[in-house]
Amino acid sequence: MMIESVSDRPVRWSQATVFPDMWVDPNDDPRNSEGVSPDGELATLHEYLTNYRITLRMKCEGLDAEQLATRSVPPSTMSLLGLLRHLAEAERDWRNWIRTGDPLPKLYGDGGADFNGVVPEQSHVDAAYAALESEQAATDAELYGHKDLGERLGEDGIAVRELMVHRIEEYARHCGHADLLRECIDGRVGQ
Repeated sequence: MMIESVSDRPVRWSQATVFPDMWVDPNDDPRNSEGVSPDGELATLHEYLTNYRITLRMKCEGLDAEQLATRSVPPSTMSLLGLLRHLAEAERDWRNWIRTGDPLPKLYGDGGADFNGVVPEQSHVDAAYAALESEQAATDAELYGHKDLGERLGEDGIAVRELMVHRIEEYARHCGHADLLRECIDGRVGQ
């Protein structure tokens, strides 16, 4: 097993000047909202999901295609670009959970193709962002019409609440991965 020397690793840094353990200063954080938190469970779930989606994009900002495709923790196939592709695939899968009839086809194929098929080219980065945005919007449109969190959808009868919490959990978990991946790429740290 080969061990990297400490000098091969990027120096840890943060853009924040107010709190050094943050990604950006509070006034520059697009996740910060003015006023009180939203009223109601559904609005709260939507806000958490939105903030995790923003966090993922923040962790990818400022990197080129090669950096986004970097697999920072060998032998893992995980990369930031792979995470974008994986979450687009997950959004499509969630729509399949709440639909009836034939499932929508996979975006990237089976067997981990969302991570394994990563190519360090800008056209692939642009396509991944476009797919993620499109899949998020489609899932949101299909799911947000159901205001009763206890309503059961799809052939398996998944509750709207369960699906919303599952989506938040998936994004939160992968934002944790994105923290580590980004730190390995260029040393940037923060919440």
